[in-house]
Amino acid sequence: MCFSATASFTSGVVLTIVGIASMRKASISSGLAFAGVPFIFAVQQFSEGFVWLSLNNPAFAGWETISTKIFLIFAHIVWPIWIPFSILLLEKNYKKKNILYLLLGCGVVLSFSYAWCLAVYPVVAKIDGHHIAYILNYPAVLFTLTTIFYGLATILPAFISSADRMKLLGIAITVSYIFTSLFYQEYITSVWCYFAALLSIIIYWILYGLEQLSLNIVRVKIKDPI
Repeated sequence: MCFSATASFTSGVVLTIVGIASMRKASISSGLAFAGVPFIFAVQQFSEGFVWLSLNNPAFAGWETISTKIFLIFAHIVWPIWIPFSILLLEKNYKKKNILYLLLGCGVVLSFSYAWCLAVYPVVAKIDGHHIAYILNYPAVLFTLTTIFYGLATILPAFISSADRMKLLGIAITVSYIFTSLFYQEYITSVWCYFAALLSIIIYWILYGLEQLSLNIVRVKIKDPI
């Protein structure tokens, strides 16, 4: 994330708290993966905190490679699978489930491509002003394809989902991605992940709505038993 190690660690703590609250709102087992999103963002922000430390403090220089790769593993490998998978588990509509399976497949292909690149090509993190720039030496042809697949896997599922309030999450993610692309293009991996992490509060709101819906269904069944 931009700003500093302190900001990254603080964000990690806040996201952990949001994650705990989200888990408590996950009234159904199918919502646990979705509720776990803030926790994953927390780990990602903690890892970038160590990237900051490794670049600023010689005592932590040995952490640079591992912390950089952990951050990129979450940004490029975990999210393209986890986002469509967690939304798929919440879906009740059969036709929409099939579309989400397709988007999950796109995410799996993308994640394996990123994993291969991360294992084969060198990556470098450097501080540029108040941001961290991740220099990826991947083949140029992959960048266009991965950008398309990343959007399909991480943004489109929220618009496909029939879960209450999920489209708001999709809109918020899209706006944050466009904003980051326009104003922080060179630091998009770091800055967009930060903005996306802040959207975890919407995840809590979605789970709260699903919990209320579940409670209402239970009340109806109690009042009108079949």
